[in-house]
Amino acid sequence: MNHILLLEDDQSLIDGLLYTLERHGFSADAARTVEEAMAFLHNPRRPYDLLLLDVTLPDGTGFDVCSRVRSGQNHVPIIFLTASDEEVHIIRGLDSGGDDYITKPFKLGELLSRIRALLRRAGLASLPEDPVFSCGDLSIDYAGNRISLNGRPLDLTAAEYRLLCLLARNGGQTVSRSRILETLWDSSGNFVDDNTLSVYIRRLREKVEEDPSRPVRLVTVRGFGYRWNEVQP
Repeated sequence: MNHILLLEDDQSLIDGLLYTLERHGFSADAARTVEEAMAFLHNPRRPYDLLLLDVTLPDGTGFDVCSRVRSGQNHVPIIFLTASDEEVHIIRGLDSGGDDYITKPFKLGELLSRIRALLRRAGLASLPEDPVFSCGDLSIDYAGNRISLNGRPLDLTAAEYRLLCLLARNGGQTVSRSRILETLWDSSGNFVDDNTLSVYIRRLREKVEEDPSRPVRLVTVRGFGYRWNEVQP
């Protein structure tokens, strides 16, 4: 049984989500403040498989919790529950280390599908035979969940890490937008739009390109998707 932590200050929404999660085979704890959430997370006897974080809370934000979790090298899947789908909120959520977001009001079926998709990816993740993969000046340490460019560690969110791994493992080949969506989010690709993927690509280019406006590593193949070009050190 997967264990989920819900951080939300709306009691009626808490009640509904806890009922739905438990009815569909999950166990869940609920926190109403950042302080309560961190207390749950600091209990080593209650590890969580996924976090559902509301953005606006009485004593802070879900972004704060996400940043603190990621600073401890914890790659637990994180979904933000947000009242806004503006790009600035998407970017802040991704920058803090979030994997996905869903805008209120949302359909419970969609939320459950996103939860299952994230857990499926996390549960099926396996290491290749060689724990270190190199593609030109890019080096991926799968065991340590780290990527370096020219020997310099990259500061990546969990989603950026998965995206870069996907592109690098297919270096020199075009990876379609639909395949990226299917791989990174949900098997049907229905729950993340092109705008969100474009945000990921833009933010990733800012970390791997000398001139993000003229990319040489992460290039767009118009009408198809993206390609990672191997650049020799």
